[in-house]
Amino acid sequence: MDWKTFQALLSGVNKYSTAFGRVWLSVVFVFRVMVYVVAAERVWGDDQKDFDCNTKQPGCPNVCYDHIFPISHIRLWALQLIFVTCPSFMVVMHVAYRDERERKHRAKFGEDSKLYTNTGKKHGGLWWTYLISLFAKTGIEIAFLYILHHIYDSFYLPRLYKCEVAPCPNVVDCYIGHPTEKKVFTYFMVGASALCIVLNICEIIYLISKRIARIINKCKRRNHHMALQVLGSDPKIRASAPNLTLSWS
Repeated sequence: MDWKTFQALLSGVNKYSTAFGRVWLSVVFVFRVMVYVVAAERVWGDDQKDFDCNTKQPGCPNVCYDHIFPISHIRLWALQLIFVTCPSFMVVMHVAYRDERERKHRAKFGEDSKLYTNTGKKHGGLWWTYLISLFAKTGIEIAFLYILHHIYDSFYLPRLYKCEVAPCPNVVDCYIGHPTEKKVFTYFMVGASALCIVLNICEIIYLISKRIARIINKCKRRNHHMALQVLGSDPKIRASAPNLTLSWS
């Protein structure tokens, strides 16, 4: 997989993200993609070759390996990184759609005419797209953590496996290569994934609270404006306004 192309695609998301989103992107690249490419791929690269069972029964080591490792950690993490970053492209595509609408609008009504003040500003539909992408990323992270937990029993990798799957003649002892190293990488990747979930939840709370605060301020300004209009339209209220001011002072 070409991770450089992957990084170039995701870099476009950075300018439309909040501070939490930029931290999330940094965690994905530094603590997940870089660790995956530089170290984890090499540790799991010869996984089946290092898998050793104390039997010479043909097919038994292969069957035991498939039973113990139904899907390799490294392939599962690759799928997780691809799926978890896909929702971010929804934001990029939405901004590209806005840019195209803006271009057509200017071509029709002139260069001075604007449909959007800023096509990348998170208002209206783009705000909802960004929020949905955060929920999608959080759901995908949780789903992959559950799959890993369900397959490998609390993310634990023992040194010795007991295998009794046909065509093995009896209970066979199987050993995996670099068990401690793989356990450390597994916990590290799980911790990085959990950190990304926390960042996504923080960003969701930040966006919703900011939106609520903006709506409250807008309602206050509207009520204040309506009160001023009522005060200015009624002569009796306008005449008594100075007396009210003096009584309050």
